[in-house]
Amino acid sequence: MIYKLKKISGDASFREFYRLQRANKTSIIVKSKKDHFTNLILYCAINEILNRNKILAPKLLNQFFEENMIEISDFGKISYFDLAKKRKNLYNLYKPLIFLIIKLQNIKINKSFIYRKKKITIQKYNLNILHKESDLFFDWYLKYNFKNKNLFKIKVILKKELTKLFKKLSYKNKFMVHRDFHASNIMFYKKKPAIIDSQDAIIGNPLYDLASLINDIRLKISKKNKEKLFNFYIKKSCLKIKDKEKMKNDFDILSLQRNLKILGIFVRLYKRDRKKGYLKYLPNTWKQINETLRNPIFYNFKKKLKKLLPLNKIQNNKLK
Repeated sequence: MIYKLKKISGDASFREFYRLQRANKTSIIVKSKKDHFTNLILYCAINEILNRNKILAPKLLNQFFEENMIEISDFGKISYFDLAKKRKNLYNLYKPLIFLIIKLQNIKINKSFIYRKKKITIQKYNLNILHKESDLFFDWYLKYNFKNKNLFKIKVILKKELTKLFKKLSYKNKFMVHRDFHASNIMFYKKKPAIIDSQDAIIGNPLYDLASLINDIRLKISKKNKEKLFNFYIKKSCLKIKDKEKMKNDFDILSLQRNLKILGIFVRLYKRDRKKGYLKYLPNTWKQINETLRNPIFYNFKKKLKKLLPLNKIQNNKLK
């Protein structure tokens, strides 16, 4: 039997991906260069939960954990991102993805369980985790794009405002959250959505994955489509209490938090990992932030942000 192994494009993690072809079948070899537990073992554990709940996710075919490798099922080469970038109207394309978010949120998940004789603990979003993620904006984006001796003071002031916002989140952290639910992480497989890159799943707010999908900084989704998708989620949601204003506030707060994190992560990928390609998404990330800040709930945060930072300068994204 002839085997062919071809390296394929990866993601923002410390993993490498290879497509293995033998006869008429293909599979994916995943090799982890760092953080093997999260990138391999936890990844497989989450995927097993998804598959048990009839959500398409990569199945473990062979494990070589000691060699930091696994073999998983292959969902092909077409992602929803590939489909979305060719369309102007994403509403009908994304409706199945809204149903997929709801399906995720209906999973009854234990915070701790045993997988292959290893204890798995899924984190729960709290103030510390929310801040740990948004801190990437201060520690990476501002550090390399804004030379100011008062950066620590600025961080303290804005974090205080972020804390006030995070405490205004209305919906409880009790739902399964993929944590990186966007078109690039959802494959179009046999005309159905299949989720990949699930190792960062967490127990959290039901609006997080929706914000990740609708406010995808890799795509330019029209305001009209965003509103239609948001309203469609409200209509179909499994939430017992559907308060549109509270849901929109949670959506916007989590969008801001996520986009601050993204600014930091993408600069870190450039500075630390020499992955320059992510910088092209920074202008659209700022556009998303500025649109989100129109919500009156951000009045104090927006006011201090403008006072403390030269926004016109730091949004230019002229990193060296």
